[in-house]
Amino acid sequence: HPKGLDGHSDADALMHAICDALLGALGEEDIGHFFPNTDPRWKGVPSRRVLQEAARIIALRNGKRGNRDATGSAQAPKLYPYIAEMKKCIASALMVAEKQVGVKATTNELMGFIGREEGIAAMAVASVDLPE
Repeated sequence: HPKGLDGHSDADALMHAICDALLGALGEEDIGHFFPNTDPRWKGVPSRRVLQEAARIIALRNGKRGNRDATGSAQAPKLYPYIAEMKKCIASALMVAEKQVGVKATTNELMGFIGREEGIAAMAVASVDLPE
């Protein structure tokens, strides 16, 4: 999209939301705690790498990743045509089957900062089974 996104890493809001959901399912702090924008190691890093790191953290805790579901909200570009590729990238980063990744897209019907094309939003939920 000509407007693009600005962020410390590659600004992939959907992958960041999934990472936050996975960390939350572990009872951990948010993505900024593990991957702070003040740490130059994470400058320009692909969000795929951040997701891989979240998967590593889960493995260290002997967790089993369950399903994850995410919704991207953008007025433009329309995200729906990219959902299959997004699922493929997310599943690959987390080393899970594509059927374990839900991705949906919506717009804000021209309302708010999303509707004015000033930004996008993403929400995600995830489950992780941890040993007792």
